[in-house]
Amino acid sequence: MTQRTAKKETSAHTAREPERSMIQRVAAIMSAFKGNDRTLSVSEIGRRSDIPKASASRIIADLVEVGFLERVGDKVSLGMRLFELGERAMRPSDLKKFTLPSMAELRNATRQTVHLAVLEGHEVVYVQILRSSLTPPLPSRVGGRLPAYATGVGKALLAFSPPEIVDELLSQPLKALTPRTITNPDVLRAQFVEIRENHVAFEREESTASVGCAAAPILDYVGKPIAAISVSGHLDHIDLGRLGPAIATSAMALTREAARINFSAVS
Repeated sequence: MTQRTAKKETSAHTAREPERSMIQRVAAIMSAFKGNDRTLSVSEIGRRSDIPKASASRIIADLVEVGFLERVGDKVSLGMRLFELGERAMRPSDLKKFTLPSMAELRNATRQTVHLAVLEGHEVVYVQILRSSLTPPLPSRVGGRLPAYATGVGKALLAFSPPEIVDELLSQPLKALTPRTITNPDVLRAQFVEIRENHVAFEREESTASVGCAAAPILDYVGKPIAAISVSGHLDHIDLGRLGPAIATSAMALTREAARINFSAVS
C-alpha cells in the first residue's frame, strides 16, 4: 500500500467516523470479536470495525480502563466486566432451553434423574430437573439450594471457578450434611484437581444418604463455568463409574455449542 493510498483511506475513515455515535463505535469494536477469537490487535479491531487505528486505540484504552476489555501482551481480549454484565442479563430460562435437549437424551440413555444447577455464592441452585420414573424420589427441587462442596454439580463448578472463590469457601468451617460429607479442604482441593483433569465429579452420599451422582461442568469459551449437569440416583441402582463418561460427553458437547453461539454464564 502506497503512502498516498494510506492517506486516502485515513481521510475516508475520518470522513465516515463522525456519522457514528460513540456508543455505535464502542459496539463496533466489541463486535469485532467473532466466533473463537480470543485476542485481537488494535489494527485488526480498527479494520473490522471500520474505525481509524488512532480512534480505535483511544476507545480501546477507555474500555480497558473500565474492564470491558483486557490487555494480553500487545493485543486485547474481552474483559471480565463484560462477562459479569452478561451474567446478569442471561436468565435461567435461557439456560434451561439451551440444555433441555441434552438433558432429555441423558435421562433416556441412563434412565435416571438429570439435574441442572448453577453456582450462586457458595451454594448450588437447581435450575432444572428431569425426573425418571425409574429413580426413587430424590429430595432435590427446582430452586433448592445446597452447599456446593457437598454436591457433584457443586464440585464440578468449583473445580473451574476462580481460585479466590475456592479459597474463600475453603477458609470457612464446612458443615457436614451426612456422615460422608467431605469437609477437609485438602481432600476437596485434590478432588478439584482431578475434576479439572477428567471433567467429571462424583458424589457418594455427601448431601443425601444412599444417593450418588456423576456431574460435569458446562463451560463458556473462556473456560468459565456456566452450569453443571448431573445424573443422580440411589447408589444401589446406579454405577457411577459407568455414568461418568456419559455425563462428561454430554457436558463437553454443550461446552462446544456454548462457544459456537457465545453463550456465557448466568447468575
